[in-house]
Amino acid sequence: MVPGQRVGGDAPALALRGLAKRFGDKIAVAGIDLDVAAGSFFGLLGPNGAGKTTSLSMAVGLLRPDAGAAYVQGHDVWADPLEAKRLLGVLPDGVRMFDRLNGRELLGYTGLLRGMAPDEIDARARDLLDVLGLVDAGQTLVVDYSAGMRKKIGLACALLHAPRVLVLDEPFEAVDPVSAALIRDILQRYVHGGGTVIFSSHVMQVVERLCSHVAILADGHIKTVGTLDEVRGGRDLEDVFVEVVGGRTATGQELSWL
Repeated sequence: MVPGQRVGGDAPALALRGLAKRFGDKIAVAGIDLDVAAGSFFGLLGPNGAGKTTSLSMAVGLLRPDAGAAYVQGHDVWADPLEAKRLLGVLPDGVRMFDRLNGRELLGYTGLLRGMAPDEIDARARDLLDVLGLVDAGQTLVVDYSAGMRKKIGLACALLHAPRVLVLDEPFEAVDPVSAALIRDILQRYVHGGGTVIFSSHVMQVVERLCSHVAILADGHIKTVGTLDEVRGGRDLEDVFVEVVGGRTATGQELSWL
C-alpha cells in the first residue's frame, strides 16, 4: 500500500508521491516525494523559482499535476477532493480574493462555500476578526486592505472551518513585523493544539524560529529533508541553504570596481 494512502491516525498529514509538473520546456517540479508528519510545523524552503508554489498548489488541489499524487491524512486530493479539502485550510500566494466584499462578508461567503451553518460562521468570524486585529476593518472592502491585512484575512478564511492541516504559501511575505508576530503566535497555538502547518518561505530566520521540520527544494527537486536540527547539522540554516542550492559564488572577482 502507498504510505500516503493510509487513512487514519497513522497517516501523514500531507504525503506527496512522484508529484511532477512541466510548463512547456521547463520542468517546474520533478517528481518529488515528501511526508509531513501530523502535528509538525513544516517549512518548505527554496529560492525564487524553485517550485515551491507549484508544489503546494498541486498538493492542495489548485493545480493538476502531470504525474504523481497528493494525500491529506490519507485522502487523495484528486480522487477524493471533497474529503481531502474538508481537512485543509489554504492560504495561496497571488490568488485573487473576492476583494469587492468587506472582511466580514468574505468570511461569510467562505463559510457558506464550506457548508457551515450561518450562526457558526458569524461566531467564528467575530472571533477571527477580533484575534487578528481586523474588527475595525471588518466593514472595509478587502481591495482597500494593506498587504498585511490581506494576509490576515486570508489566514482567517483558511482557519474558519477549523481544518486539521494548514498549507500557507509565503504567509509572511510583505507583512509588517507586528502582523508577522501575530500570525506566528496564532500558528504556534494551532500546532500546539494538534494541527499541522506547512508553509513555504525563503526567510531563514522565520523558519528557524518556527519550524520543527524542514525541506529544501531547488530546481524542482527535494534536496534535503528532516528535522530542523538534522538539516542544520549544527550549522546556521542560511549557510546550509546556500550550500545546498549552490547560490554563492566563490571567487569574489566580480564587480571589483565597487
